[in-house]
Amino acid sequence: MSLKFFDKLSQNSIELLNDKDDYNVIIEIENEEKSFTAHSNILKYRSPYFRKELENIQPNENNNKTIIKSSVSSQIFDVILKYIYGGIVNLENVKTRFIFDLMLAANEFELNELTKKLETYLIDTKASWLKTYFSPIYRIIFNENNFKNLENYCNDIIAKHPNTIFDSSDFTSLPVSALVSLLKLDDLQLEEVKIWDYVIKWGVAQNSTLSTDLEEWSKKNFLTLKTTLQPCLPLIRYFHISNIEIFDKIRPYKKLLDKQLWLDINQHMIAPDRPVKSIILPARSTSVIELPIRTEESKEPFSTNISVEHVAEISSWIDRKTTSYLTKNIPYRFELILRGTEDGFAPQTFWNICHGHAKTVVVIKVKGTDEILGGYNPLAWDNSNGKWMETKDSFIFSLKNGIIQNSILSRVQNVHYAIRNASKDRQNKVGPRFGDFFLYSDKSDFTLDNQNQYSVMSKDYEKPIRTSSSGYFSIVNYEVFKIVRKS
Repeated sequence: MSLKFFDKLSQNSIELLNDKDDYNVIIEIENEEKSFTAHSNILKYRSPYFRKELENIQPNENNNKTIIKSSVSSQIFDVILKYIYGGIVNLENVKTRFIFDLMLAANEFELNELTKKLETYLIDTKASWLKTYFSPIYRIIFNENNFKNLENYCNDIIAKHPNTIFDSSDFTSLPVSALVSLLKLDDLQLEEVKIWDYVIKWGVAQNSTLSTDLEEWSKKNFLTLKTTLQPCLPLIRYFHISNIEIFDKIRPYKKLLDKQLWLDINQHMIAPDRPVKSIILPARSTSVIELPIRTEESKEPFSTNISVEHVAEISSWIDRKTTSYLTKNIPYRFELILRGTEDGFAPQTFWNICHGHAKTVVVIKVKGTDEILGGYNPLAWDNSNGKWMETKDSFIFSLKNGIIQNSILSRVQNVHYAIRNASKDRQNKVGPRFGDFFLYSDKSDFTLDNQNQYSVMSKDYEKPIRTSSSGYFSIVNYEVFKIVRKS
């Protein structure tokens, strides 16, 4: 039997840290005029990083060694030092960004136990924040290359919503290790020829000297691009690209491919059943979320806000029917692409996930009422500009639910102001917008303030969908569905 007294040991170690009489190491935080004192034996045995650093530093006349750090803040290092001595990290009342930066610092100081613990904590409890700042986080973790759980977490998101990275404005700044990781995904929901296009785009962006006109390229230019893309080219599933796409997209860049691979691709186009010498990677799997018919056995609803009857009604509006479809005759699948309670309520999350998706329905549950509001956008959401989009086919609605007896359909009236995308500098506050009906939050969370807006005096759509005189409301949930016609 072992008796363990770790609490007292931790307390005594922290007391040693606070004792300024015995130290022999000084850690200075550059540009902050802040320094910490510590003991070399504890630092060396707790951190491989400090062991290596201290071995290479000569002591001064007082037999003290000084380490200067510029990569961490004094607040972060204070937490790191208390963890090294006492094994305790207090995460109460700290911002998520602080926790993320603390994880990066723990990784830098080779504190693997703390690094992994914080990585898991972020994934399990801060999913909304990770998705809000998805793009910069993704680059950081691949630059550090020591966060496998976060890498897998992010890759799972990208597999389902590839536009979050591939259509981002800074896609071409992606580290090659991150791009390779994505190309290895068997469930990446992108057509293979589009993956090829993105790879070429990324490779060209890494070489500023390459002309935009392919006709002007020399052999040296192709060799330059081939060298850049060497880690990526073997990961393209060439044998699952159509013959026409091979001719239109791959053939102009055939000099990037090994001769045997190009011969095998051509042979496969003519005689697909004949064996080839090149490795044939499996086709990427694609998944489609079917709208389940509501039965007694259904355990997981396709939506937490609307029913199959609502889907039938919205589908009839899309097709401009005068009567609602029967539930057994719904011509569309409603594929869930975003759910607030799972993906978070930050406005930026909407633009990260929904960018590029056309024919979508936004469904909103208003807080403190029985209202279910929403809108249909036949066009593709675009996070690259803040312009109004013109369409005659969009509409907004209020659904029959609880004490609300009749659904309200309001079609677009001013087609020039039907749908608006949020500009880059507004995507942290503004969500989907249908005329004067839109989600908005100063706190970057649609559920935290009462800033979502609908104007009953709006002339952009035919009729009011709310009876409340207040133009502002809060929400408890929202979902976005992509509408796909059944085959």
